[in-house]
Amino acid sequence: MATDPLVPTARTTPTRKRDRTTYDRTPINAVLDEALICHLGYVVDGAPVVVPTIHARHGDVLYLHGSTGARVARLADGGVPVTAVVTVLDALVLARSQFHHSMNYRSVAVHGVAHLVTDPAERATALAAVVEHVAPGRAAESRPGDRQELAATAVLRLPLDEAVLKQRSGQVDDDEADFALPHWAGLLPVHTTFGTPEPAPEIDAPLPAHLSDYRRP
Repeated sequence: MATDPLVPTARTTPTRKRDRTTYDRTPINAVLDEALICHLGYVVDGAPVVVPTIHARHGDVLYLHGSTGARVARLADGGVPVTAVVTVLDALVLARSQFHHSMNYRSVAVHGVAHLVTDPAERATALAAVVEHVAPGRAAESRPGDRQELAATAVLRLPLDEAVLKQRSGQVDDDEADFALPHWAGLLPVHTTFGTPEPAPEIDAPLPAHLSDYRRP
């Protein structure tokens, strides 16, 4: 797995707030590993399309889960330009002025050409990685797809060669002239929590350890 920082490109260089960006792989990988939902953008007949999907990072590759009936899967058979974006929200930033309201966040955008994964061994690795991304330890506690299920499942491969992390952290950035206003200002932290597992009615198996102590990376 590569450790050198990514090289900025025209697509990964923001036009504003450049001080919030990083191209270091470690924090980029950390956000990709933590986020549960990925939004995938591509173009169909000259119009943009954005769809939510599940992803998993495996080394220097981002795998994207989908259906063989989806348009992007058919396009990816020959390679399709895409952008994949994941975001983790850390806090609401509530300022005295409406202009300075913001959010503390970590967001990674990955650009490149996605290809359909056809090699059976790589598909198996990718699908197991997706399951592990959602619930670490789950791949060993569930049945892999059968021939019919695999035929309906598409996996896209997107190299992590062109990516950027943009983030905001810290407190409110109000103007000094607004400090005397009688309005509360500060952070409202955001945490993703998971409830108690609810077994299916016919389940007679004990709760596995990976669910009794479930947490994100």
